[in-house]
Order: sequence, then C-alpha cells, then structure tokens
Amino acid sequence: MSKRAAWILTLGTEVARGLVVNTNAAFLGRRLSQLGFVVEGAITLVDDRELIASFLSYVMRERNPSLIVTTGGLGPTHDDITLEAVAEALGRPLVLDPRALEMLREKLVPRGYELTRERVKMAYMPEGAVPVPNPVGTAPGAMLRHGDTTIICLPGVPREMEEMWLKYVENLIKDLAGVSVAEGSLVIVGVPEAAMAPVLRSLSETYGSSYVKSHPRGYELSNPVLEIYVSAIASAEEGARALVKEICERISGEAIRLGGSVKDYRCQP
Repeated sequence: MSKRAAWILTLGTEVARGLVVNTNAAFLGRRLSQLGFVVEGAITLVDDRELIASFLSYVMRERNPSLIVTTGGLGPTHDDITLEAVAEALGRPLVLDPRALEMLREKLVPRGYELTRERVKMAYMPEGAVPVPNPVGTAPGAMLRHGDTTIICLPGVPREMEEMWLKYVENLIKDLAGVSVAEGSLVIVGVPEAAMAPVLRSLSETYGSSYVKSHPRGYELSNPVLEIYVSAIASAEEGARALVKEICERISGEAIRLGGSVKDYRCQP
C-alpha cells in the first residue's frame, strides 16, 4: 500500500463533457495535499456503472491507495449510480441503510415531501458504509473501509460537497496521512526558467520529502519572472516549516548567484 496515496474521482457525464466546470477536483486536490496526501490522480468519468466499477477495481488492485474520494452520482435520478458502482467494485451488496433513511426523513417529511421510491434510493449504500450527513442538500454521503483503502463518496454539487468535507470528512481523515505539511513561495525576477531548472531538480533530489515547482509569470527570454512553490512534509509541523524555509533560502541564494532578484518571499517559519 502507498500509505499517503489518494485518488479523486469526479463522476458525471455533464462534467466529463465540459457542461459543468470541475471545481471539485481542484478543491479536493488542494485540501488533500495540505493534509499530507499524495494525490496520484484526479479522474473524471461519465455516469456508467460498469466503467466506474472497473476503474475503481483497477485503482484499488494496482495502486492500493490509502484514500479514494468520489464526487457526484448520489442523487435520486436514474443516472445517479455511484454507490451501485462502488458496491459492485467491492463485491458488496447495496442495502438500505436505516441511518441514511432517517437523515432523508428528517429533511423531507417536515417540508411536506413524501419518501418516494426515488428519494429512498438515496439511502441505499454498500454494505458496511457509514452515511455522512449533508447539511446543505438532501443526499447523504458514504464512507467505508475496504482492505487498506478508505473510500468516501460525496455529492457532486460543489456547495454540498465542500460543506460536508469541511464539517465532517476532514476531521475523520486528517490523521490518516500521518504527517504534517508546510508551504511557501517566492518570486524570482531576471532568471529564465531553464536556468533555474537544474537548481530545482537538485533540491528536489536532495529533499526527498519536498515538492518544488516553478510557474512562469513573465517572458522566458525578454522578461523572465518565476513564481516558485515549495512544500515539505515532516512528522511534525515545526519540522516541515523549517524544511520549507531551508529550501527557499537555497533557491534565493542560487537565484542571486545567477543574476536575479527575489521578491514576494513567503517562506517564513
């Protein structure tokens, strides 16, 4: 198992076809990285049960990640089939969860809505799943463990997904990665990206727990401006912050040696 590996599956035909902007992957990728997970992939798939199930099976078999997060496909319509696909991939039955059903009842009945077949559908989950409350919308999420992998299924509506993540899910998984992460950035003016590339490669090799990435903000030859992002991982927050500061100082020194200048230095411990 890759202890800190994570995968994101944003599910929905409308997302895959570009009818809806995929903000969920960006939100989850950022939050997971800040928790210390290594996001190996963020994949968008159409609403196809067999396709989703086969891809989940592949990721779990070949990558054995610590965490998989899905968004989308938890609603009452015929193409909301994410939990069916998860159940198929795990070889588990899809069962009516009384806790999820009660969440729906508490939401709908006081507002005068009946628990129709389509609404009750949202309470069916893979056997062994724990429902995740949805404080904004209707469909509960689901969280379950299969072997070494924790799987979390959330709605696709960004406002619902983000609220559930921040209010419930993040607290449940924040210790799963078992590390602390620190971040920093700085801007280098007057040094082309190609000239800094060997420096950044060497630092990445020296500091194996770090991630160093340059982002051009000017013109490579006539007016080079580089924003450099640095993150580091350690067992404690203080150690991670110290690593970021050390890496940034080395980048600054090399940039000055190459004839550049440093501004917007944001690598303080």
